[in-house]
Amino acid sequence: MNVGPMLRISGLTIDYQGESDVTRALEAVDLKIAPGRALGLVGASGSGKSTLGYAVMRYLAPNARVRSGAIEVDGTDMLSADKASLMRLRGGVIGFVYQDPNTALNPTLTLGEQAMEGLQLHRGLEPAAARAATGTYLERVGLPDPSFVMRRYPHEVSGGEKQRVVIAMAISSRPKLVIFDEPTTALDATTAIAIVDLIDELRRDLGIAALFISHDLGTVARVADEVAVIHRGGIVERGSVAEVLGAPKDAYTRLLISSVPNPHEPAVGRSASAAAVETTPVLSVRGLTVGYERHGFLDALLGRPADKVIAVDNVDLAVGPGETLGLVGESGCGKSSLARAVVGLVDFSGSITSPAGSFDKVSALNRDHRRIVQIIFQHPDQSLNPRWRIEQILSRPLRLYCPEIVDMRSKIARLLEMVELPPEFAARYPHQLSGGQKQRVAIARAFAANPKIVICDEITAGLDVTVQAAILKLIGELKRRLGTSLLFISHDLNVIQSFADRIAVMYFAKIVEERVLPGGPILPPMHPYTEALMSAAPVPDPRIEARIVRLFGPLPSPREIPPGCRFVSRCPRRLGPACDEPPPKREMGGDHAVLCHIPVADLAAVPPIWTSRESASNRPTNVSVEKLP
Repeated sequence: MNVGPMLRISGLTIDYQGESDVTRALEAVDLKIAPGRALGLVGASGSGKSTLGYAVMRYLAPNARVRSGAIEVDGTDMLSADKASLMRLRGGVIGFVYQDPNTALNPTLTLGEQAMEGLQLHRGLEPAAARAATGTYLERVGLPDPSFVMRRYPHEVSGGEKQRVVIAMAISSRPKLVIFDEPTTALDATTAIAIVDLIDELRRDLGIAALFISHDLGTVARVADEVAVIHRGGIVERGSVAEVLGAPKDAYTRLLISSVPNPHEPAVGRSASAAAVETTPVLSVRGLTVGYERHGFLDALLGRPADKVIAVDNVDLAVGPGETLGLVGESGCGKSSLARAVVGLVDFSGSITSPAGSFDKVSALNRDHRRIVQIIFQHPDQSLNPRWRIEQILSRPLRLYCPEIVDMRSKIARLLEMVELPPEFAARYPHQLSGGQKQRVAIARAFAANPKIVICDEITAGLDVTVQAAILKLIGELKRRLGTSLLFISHDLNVIQSFADRIAVMYFAKIVEERVLPGGPILPPMHPYTEALMSAAPVPDPRIEARIVRLFGPLPSPREIPPGCRFVSRCPRRLGPACDEPPPKREMGGDHAVLCHIPVADLAAVPPIWTSRESASNRPTNVSVEKLP
């Protein structure tokens, strides 16, 4: 029986063999994790984090070369294990949660079929028992209506829902070691908190060891006992969370920490006054409603009726000249559907008004509106044509909306310079650029035709903290220089607080709170959902203590919209039968309104989410837990 570390890595050095050169990916890495403990491995993209995770699983690329070192899992030498041993170890002893769920899921199988496979293979469950257990695990990772999800194929659910399925698959076989490779990148903050809780529960109840790979220092601070910082393939610093994040010794560690948005520091992109929306808005929506019919392949085959989902329900919003409005909420709350309606990608009812006119249906949106209102999508890999060079991508909006331009090549060079890319990138294809560089090209395309407002839809999601900081700085500079308004959509409340002038909080297709953001952290009164979002936003600063507010259960099924308050099934402060009626809009003064039954005095009476410590302690995390009924 193994009584040593669950994972031991000694002197691991790995190269990637190219056609004409060799790239060093890992350099003499030493790590170990005991049963029931969690090690957070943090670093920027390209630092070697994922290579290390794949090396543990023996999933390295064919051109990878292990030059030296050893990897042991539960006493087994992974580098010398045969194929049969690896089949037993993968899934049964080692669970793996991939960063991109699209590469981890089979597009030809339903999510239920895929999730059941591990239970049948590693735990020997019969199909009926495997199906029941799958539903339990899907519910534990925060998926509403597991039976509905299990019938769906991967392309029929959102990215966040896919990631939760992958996490459920990894933990359902009860492994001894779980490798989490950027598991919360696609998840909103409240779901990430639930995943962190789940990891802690598994460690406590089952003695699972966890290797938590991430660029999110705040989440690592909450989930890990120790932190190891990796840079250019080598471990540059390691110690307890309090030691590494509270008193970092290495310059690279200090750079990572300084790149994380902190609500207690000055905003990087804030410039508009609270009076901005009192002037004629650049963009306004009134009574905006967006609905979909979800009809899965199996449902159609079996003659089941389509599921009707309301993604945006009677929403009013306005963005003033030069203002940044932050729209924040969980995955699936309707943020992106609202953005797509405004730019004319989905049908809607209600009205959308811009300097180009007022429109009551998508077919009425005219050419001027489509030029004035531009959008930057979350994934540049999906929004940039892979068959076009960068010059073709940037020339398209110019040819559509700026036919007066004669010297197209010079204009494209100026656009690239505007987003801090060299002019020679015009001849490259998207696959020849890094993730941050591709996002800069998408930004240049959005600003090319001099829009009045740019919608940023989760544009920093998936980027490491240093690239995220650079993108936010760039967007802020473009806004100030060009006078462009921004609708900045994110599930990261830290980013919103550091960047926006006002905030609109969206939950289950409704706006539940709007307010001007102060110079520091948001203070009560606030909607209970805003309170939960704030508490879930991780800040890797040992000087700051967070009061965690946990919600009841997962997000409700979109097929079962509550008749009264949308938040009633999850609210830790619900009042009882009164919440079964639609909540009133409570005006707080100073451009602040909350959609809630709770009296204003009671909303104002809750303690602040963030409090400062006089000195950093030696506790392994920087959070305290508020127990709720």
